Amino acid sequence: MKRIVLLAFSCLAFAAATHGQSPTPAMTSTAVFAGGCFWCIQPAFDKTPGVVKTVVGYCGGTEANPTYKLVTSEKTKYRESIEITYDPAKISYDQLLEIYWRQIDPTQTDGQFTDIGPSYRAAIFYGNAKEKKTAEVSKEKLTRSGKFKKPVVTEILPAVKFWPAEDYHQKYYRENPEHFEAFEEGSGRVSFKKDKWGGQQ
Repeated sequence: MKRIVLLAFSCLAFAAATHGQSPTPAMTSTAVFAGGCFWCIQPAFDKTPGVVKTVVGYCGGTEANPTYKLVTSEKTKYRESIEITYDPAKISYDQLLEIYWRQIDPTQTDGQFTDIGPSYRAAIFYGNAKEKKTAEVSKEKLTRSGKFKKPVVTEILPAVKFWPAEDYHQKYYRENPEHFEAFEEGSGRVSFKKDKWGGQQ
């Protein structure tokens, strides 16, 4: 029986590898961040070793089954967000936060770049007391770095249910690369990141 189980696991691992995926680790954790347009914050995390998968969606509101139309109506408390499933043996929550800070303007209060409105405001949604403390320390570290002249105002909020966005929003940068690149450039996000962080992802 043990040999059959091991063989089955090996076959699954091989199948995952041949499709460009890594077998899901036995122990994973999740992190949820809001950073303006969710298309734009997904690529950096997808490229990060230790990240198992990412899903863009909505967090912060109370209505069930939110849609893009509802969220962008700015009549809810939802924010465009990303849920990151990661292997804590390979990357820490603190390291994810360091990547997150480099994707946003943490001094902007009314949205992110040219995306203005409550649904585009940045936030770190913590799942427990440890994540909250880590986020607070990380935010304070960024504040003390002197990198920004304005105050770092990104909110640190308790996590609520995360809802995946519609399929056409997932991996938008892969499915619609030309439109994505034009949008990202036009929003000012690319030039801001280069100015503040250079070539860092």
